[in-house]
Amino acid sequence: MDDPSVLARRLILATTRMDGAYYYFARHSGVPENQLALFYALSDGKPHSQKEICEDWLIPKTTINTVVKEQVAAGHLTLRAGEGREKIICLTEAGRAYAQKTVSALCAAERAAAEQVVAKHGAGFVAAMEDFAAALWREYEACLQQTKE
Repeated sequence: MDDPSVLARRLILATTRMDGAYYYFARHSGVPENQLALFYALSDGKPHSQKEICEDWLIPKTTINTVVKEQVAAGHLTLRAGEGREKIICLTEAGRAYAQKTVSALCAAERAAAEQVVAKHGAGFVAAMEDFAAALWREYEACLQQTKE
């Protein structure tokens, strides 16, 4: 049986390389990384709250707030009231066109990579990654709880 510590390390390194690929793409496409992440998040066509984007994409609130303000000024986004103090971010028509232009090559690369990996390992690899991420969060939370006691 493979050593779980070695497997975990390989998985963490693989996810780090995936993060690096997004950083590389952003840097070489001339789009700031957090701006790319914001438009990627919004490219699903649904409105999202700033809070939701911060939590889902692990981007600090102050960073998202700055990027959103810049993109509202550029005419790519509008804000509408959400629950309580939440703001809902919506793409304008210009924003939809910009998002499409900004993330289309990225999405094409993701699709091509997914097709290659699914052909080799099957679609179950995605569920396995999701399970590992959830288990890792649970274990980190348990470790942190123990250190507080």
